[in-house]
Amino acid sequence: MTGLRTDLYELRMAASYLRRGMVEPATFSLFARRLPPQRGFLVAAGLAEALTFLETFAFDDHDLGYLRDVVGLDRSTLAAFARLRFTGDVWAVPEGRVVFADEPLLEITAPIAEAQLVETGVLNLLTFHTTVASKAARCRLAAGEAQLIDFAFRRTHGIEAGAAVARASAIAGFAATSHVEAARRYGLKPSGTMAHSYVEAFPDERAAFRAFATDFPTNPIFLVDTYDTPAGVRAAVDVVTELGLTGPLGVRLDSGDLAALAVQARAILDAAGLTQAQIVASGSLDENIIAGLAAKGAPIDAYGVGTRMGVSYDAPSLDSAYKLVAYGDRPVLKLSPGKATLPGPKQVFRDPTGASGDVVGQRDEPPPSGREPLLVPVMRAGRRLDAADPPGEVRAARHRFDADLARLPDPARRLADPAPLTPAVSPGLAALRDSVAAEHAQGSSA
Repeated sequence: MTGLRTDLYELRMAASYLRRGMVEPATFSLFARRLPPQRGFLVAAGLAEALTFLETFAFDDHDLGYLRDVVGLDRSTLAAFARLRFTGDVWAVPEGRVVFADEPLLEITAPIAEAQLVETGVLNLLTFHTTVASKAARCRLAAGEAQLIDFAFRRTHGIEAGAAVARASAIAGFAATSHVEAARRYGLKPSGTMAHSYVEAFPDERAAFRAFATDFPTNPIFLVDTYDTPAGVRAAVDVVTELGLTGPLGVRLDSGDLAALAVQARAILDAAGLTQAQIVASGSLDENIIAGLAAKGAPIDAYGVGTRMGVSYDAPSLDSAYKLVAYGDRPVLKLSPGKATLPGPKQVFRDPTGASGDVVGQRDEPPPSGREPLLVPVMRAGRRLDAADPPGEVRAARHRFDADLARLPDPARRLADPAPLTPAVSPGLAALRDSVAAEHAQGSSA
């Protein structure tokens, strides 16, 4: 992984540390300062990609040449960068866990130059994946028993983002993805029907449906809204009858009044004896539209959700931060109004019953009675503790999300005006914060 995947000021700070022999371990904490509007919780995601980024972080000869010729770094700094690898430890919230504002998603402890250089990449990965997984989770809440399919790839913000969205949405409960490479990489179910262009390429809908069902007789899904939706459903029924298809099949609605059209489609299918045929809806869907359709009792079995989930349309990022909390044996904090931080390595203690909010404390303090620690060690000396298993990681994260969602209080689950849980600060961490702040005040006044 090229070491240039960082911001310039990270390189300059790291160079300055190295020139001054500042090599003691530093701990940085990554967290969201506040939740976006209409979010009652976040879903931790992106950790596996972040660990890969850390394991492979290095400067090659081309990187070093650029830093010499364009950035103007000196020979001793370039030599230090040539040797630099990430050798630190990482504690993190496992992917799929529900988290809240001001709770560390991840903490890195490494020689300060290393920990500084990886800030941008780690912050990017966890912020984006967590943003999308949290949006996908809202779609999951809205859909009820209906299945969700990721249709986002064609409009995600970049090719790499498409796979990230498929992965994050799978963690949050999506059943399948249209992204074939992501399905292969992460062990997901690939899903796809046909486009309107396919229907338009044939003389009429029946010819298009006949060709498609002949070529793909296993679970064909017919796109029925190219011209007239009820007529399209009848054309699909005619082809199914003509070809004698008896296995799983369905129709997809992609425009118009989806609730009314789903009712009409269900009636046509049922009258033809195709009571098991599924109705799939798509077309600029998000959790609010899905919830509205569900509230109307629309007989929709699956939703294809694309752009609005894939770019987290209403809240495309998080107010995330990566802040120094300790250098050597000295805990540090930031006192800026609205951006104050808590000092020292931390832990989040959770009531496993979900009856009360979390407690943020010092990492080495004993858990309060009846609570369990949320952050776990995931990397030591620059190497992850568990071997990478992309499909297994997604499955495990999905199970963790299912369990956390089931325990989440109803006010935090609401799509409109949710009430997120606010973590408390342990007495020990509060005392440390006050002590460090007082020491800083004394030093400033001396």
